[in-house]
Amino acid sequence: MSEIHPHFELLPAGLGDLSQLRVIEKVCFPLDAWPLIELIAVLMLPGLVKVKAEVDHRMVGFVGGDAHRSDGVGWITTLGVLPQCRRFGIASALLDRCEREMGMPVVKLTVRRSNASAQNLYFERGYQQIEIWKEYYDGGEDGLVLQKKL
Repeated sequence: MSEIHPHFELLPAGLGDLSQLRVIEKVCFPLDAWPLIELIAVLMLPGLVKVKAEVDHRMVGFVGGDAHRSDGVGWITTLGVLPQCRRFGIASALLDRCEREMGMPVVKLTVRRSNASAQNLYFERGYQQIEIWKEYYDGGEDGLVLQKKL
């Protein structure tokens, strides 16, 4: 990853990616990293969208999505890119791929009120705030619910 603009590729993620996904979760979400059992579930459950970004055969980002077909809504469940690989379009590419693979007319997600950089990404990608979930996150921080109509 020594390139100034690393070349990345998007690939389906699976159980073999568990250890690298744990690292990404812990680095990107130190307060909210998913427990091991939930990471195993997201990688194994059929029907969930799970896409990784790799640079030099190393996972540097991940997105998970859950399409609620009965509601016509897809939920971005997690999106993280390692800090040293940010600002290269990886998060946008992961988000676009997840939206496309879920195939829902509406996509929603939650983001910490304090996570301005993530909010900026989502607003740039066409998301709008539709709700606030009070004290949604550990520590009592509010979660902003964002939505995008495709």
